[in-house]
Amino acid sequence: MNIRFPTEAPSWHDSNLTVVFPALVDGARVPCAISVEALEDHFGALCAEREAWMQAFDAGRTRIEAVARAHLELSNGTPVLLKSGHFPPGTQLS
Repeated sequence: MNIRFPTEAPSWHDSNLTVVFPALVDGARVPCAISVEALEDHFGALCAEREAWMQAFDAGRTRIEAVARAHLELSNGTPVLLKSGHFPPGTQLS
């Protein structure tokens, strides 16, 4: 399975409080998302507002995409929603 992450900007989704970013799995676009809880718990989002969550995503993008890749491989390329529990304790990035 070939998994790539385009460098395009992520998008904010108010409806479920997530930052959404694309993956390309064998050339097909697959949505991935991370919850604000995960961004606060593990990636240094210090306040509950959109700008802080987007900055935390940008700062942790490499690690977030690595975890998304692992879940895409496990799920055979189905959409991924990463939550706080997907990241081991003590791995906060600021």
